[in-house]
Amino acid sequence: MPVILEAKALQKIVKRVDAEPLPVLEDVNLSVETGETLAIVGASGSGKSTLLGLLAGLDTPSSGEIVLAGECLTTLDEEGKAGLRARKVGFVFQSFHLLPGLSALENVMLPLELLQWQNCEDKARALLYKVGLGERLHHYPNQLSGGEQQRVAIARAFVCEPAVLFADEPTGNLDARTAGKIVDLLFDLNRQNNTTLILVTHDEKLAARCSRTLRMQAGRLEPEGT
Repeated sequence: MPVILEAKALQKIVKRVDAEPLPVLEDVNLSVETGETLAIVGASGSGKSTLLGLLAGLDTPSSGEIVLAGECLTTLDEEGKAGLRARKVGFVFQSFHLLPGLSALENVMLPLELLQWQNCEDKARALLYKVGLGERLHHYPNQLSGGEQQRVAIARAFVCEPAVLFADEPTGNLDARTAGKIVDLLFDLNRQNNTTLILVTHDEKLAARCSRTLRMQAGRLEPEGT
């Protein structure tokens, strides 16, 4: 399969006032094939969320190169990176990141409207029905349970048919039963859309659902198989 994401010699160093610079990521190399499901696991503070942010173009590495969907992230300006994310990338976060002043339907419609898609409402409505929220279209985030909010977030992530979906601890704020349903939904939609899924998690059971798992230790990716 063709490679959709590649990172070479990534470094992230955080400058600190009155202290030595702190290396967060060191010499990270990674290649992800189209349609692959990849879990990045590691202890808190190992650098896995930092890596995800770099791969998604939400942050800039101190050095190294990232190529996402054929475009070099590290040479794009902020407007270019934002445009690439809008066209090619979906996100699911632990804390949902829904806009509180918008209904479930409006939250899912928003990325379609920004890209000036046709029939935004019909597409958003259909996807919310698919994730089991047909009766919650006009509810606001504070009127939804945690599991329902994450379903809205997943619908929003998939609505623009992204090439790559990044998920950061997608079940971290959910109870075990709800988390299981959300994971099933996430992988079902991913399979139906042939999306490349890259997630970070501390949950070994969730990681085991992916086709490949990589481990981070102190800012470095461990060799596969260790």
